[in-house]
Amino acid sequence: MKKLVLLALVSAMFSAPLQAEVKSDDLKTGAPERYTVKKGDTLWDIANRYLSDAWRWPEIWQANPQVRNPHLIFPGDKLLLCHIQQRAVVALDEGGGCEQVAANLANLSNSASISGGSGSDTLRPQVREQSLDLAIPAIPLKDIRAYLSDSRVFGADEFNKAPYVLSAGNKRVIAGQGDKVYLRGGEFTLGETLGVYRKGLRYDDPETKEYLGFEGEDVAYGRVTAVQDGIATFEISRSSQEVRIGDRLFASEARPVTPIFYPSNPDNVKAGRIIRIMGSLGTGGLNSVIVINRGERDGVKQGHTFALYQRGAVVTDRVKEQLIRLPSERAGMAMVFRTFDKVSYALILRAGNAITVGDEVRPPISGD
Repeated sequence: MKKLVLLALVSAMFSAPLQAEVKSDDLKTGAPERYTVKKGDTLWDIANRYLSDAWRWPEIWQANPQVRNPHLIFPGDKLLLCHIQQRAVVALDEGGGCEQVAANLANLSNSASISGGSGSDTLRPQVREQSLDLAIPAIPLKDIRAYLSDSRVFGADEFNKAPYVLSAGNKRVIAGQGDKVYLRGGEFTLGETLGVYRKGLRYDDPETKEYLGFEGEDVAYGRVTAVQDGIATFEISRSSQEVRIGDRLFASEARPVTPIFYPSNPDNVKAGRIIRIMGSLGTGGLNSVIVINRGERDGVKQGHTFALYQRGAVVTDRVKEQLIRLPSERAGMAMVFRTFDKVSYALILRAGNAITVGDEVRPPISGD
């Protein structure tokens, strides 16, 4: 399964349109000519070694399409910085130095020209024989792991139509790990695994007041062990809190959520706002997870990197007797790691000022 996901990822990246270029003058002072990737590195860390604007990584990274899984980077890989016709390029060092990198660039350009004409000579990426789990992630997994696997955002209709906990048995109203509960309201399959969720915080757009959905609190996980007359017996194998009557059941998402993605500029996404800071009453900082009011319908994708701006205070203009909002100030940077239809989760990777609910998220410009 992991190999299939990996092939899809690489194929999608390989077929993406060509990015803008990083000029040699755009490089960060002290950018390493050679770098060996270490265990614990993230793509954000590496991009920051070469670029002041780390979200420009797709513009500098040059993958060799003749190498298996060319866009994935693994611990132990040796990276090479080359300067080719005033263009800065970072590539995997395959032993041939920058001359080989230049040749790969030329071959890629020629192949694109040929396939653009007939389509018969399109290069076919191959599956790299390494586990997807070994590739370095974009951002630290320890900060986002729970949000990748357990957290969900639901619409009201989706939640209310889902199967529910009918009874905890023996006149109980709550249950926990190792207990059995009874489910109703769905088409159950013997042996299927389901997650248990509860309604959490509601999300509304701070500007349009549109209802965006609500956070589904992860409650438990388990398996259907019997089905009779539309009622399923469900054994709880893991619980983060007690299971209650009325909690809802959902299967795992059909689309896998992967930690392998790349920093990029959401230049076609409209600026938005922070609507929640996870695990906080309203203030966050470095490595905080935020929820923004922009999602898949707005064009947001994993890896999109947003500049964070602290909203200016509202003051009174005593001369003209008006309320005026002061200009917003740059406050940090965050990368989206999970998307839903109308909202997305992002991790704060840079924070100069305190980040608060209501602050702005914008596509970055150079210097953010």
